[in-house]
Amino acid sequence: MQDTSAAFKGLYDIVSRLRSPGGCPWDMEQTPRSLRGDLIEETYECVEAIDEQDSAHIKEELGDLFLLVTMLSYMHQEEGLFSVADVLAGVSEKLIRRHPHVFGDLQVRDSREVLDNWARIKVEQEGRKPKDSLLDQVSRALPPLDRAYKLQKQAAKAGFDWPCMEGVVRKIEEELGEVTEAVVSLKGLARDTPGTGESATDAVEAELGDLLFSVVNLCRFLNVEPSVALQRTNGTFTKRFKYVEQSMGDMAQEMNQDNLALMDGFWEEAKRTR
Repeated sequence: MQDTSAAFKGLYDIVSRLRSPGGCPWDMEQTPRSLRGDLIEETYECVEAIDEQDSAHIKEELGDLFLLVTMLSYMHQEEGLFSVADVLAGVSEKLIRRHPHVFGDLQVRDSREVLDNWARIKVEQEGRKPKDSLLDQVSRALPPLDRAYKLQKQAAKAGFDWPCMEGVVRKIEEELGEVTEAVVSLKGLARDTPGTGESATDAVEAELGDLLFSVVNLCRFLNVEPSVALQRTNGTFTKRFKYVEQSMGDMAQEMNQDNLALMDGFWEEAKRTR
């Protein structure tokens, strides 16, 4: 197994070479803003690899993340804002500071106390301004599904939560009924009074949002990350749909609504095998 320090220095030297005069034109053109999408994409690909429990794939995707983090840090080093070493030293210092129960004498009973102490250190030792609301601690930059999950977790810390999972399930059923009502109203407006359906469309959107929010709440009660669960389903859907495509192609059949029954049969086959 390689020495960790030498391996990281090797990556650093490669990034430096790629960004130097005579290096790679594409890499030299990149900026922190241009790499934002890659950072998100690679993170989700790493999550997918973890779900697959494929160690070789996980290693590859973690490498891609290491590359992006090193590249982004190096770009700021080039601007004289901070160095790659500053990034590493900063996170090391923060970990030590925020874990006095490991690197100091503080005693904690459980992970909840760890998180409470973490929040207190942010304010008392790091000078973070206390938030006006618990919910202000949740970044607005998060994808909506992830933000809903974290907003609910923050509200639950203050005791604003369902007493049991059954209440969440009933709420989902209630919201589904309201979605159905909103859709019926929308169809009625579209049929009877053309041009007046905008507010009804907004109502459908609002009700669907409430339904999604309630489903996220159920995920939270079951300790399931909603974005990870959805990503897993996206992968399953993709595999099964590709099976349908291949099967239809083998039979020289077109993928269209007229052949829905045939496609549905192949879909059921895919469910049994994939």
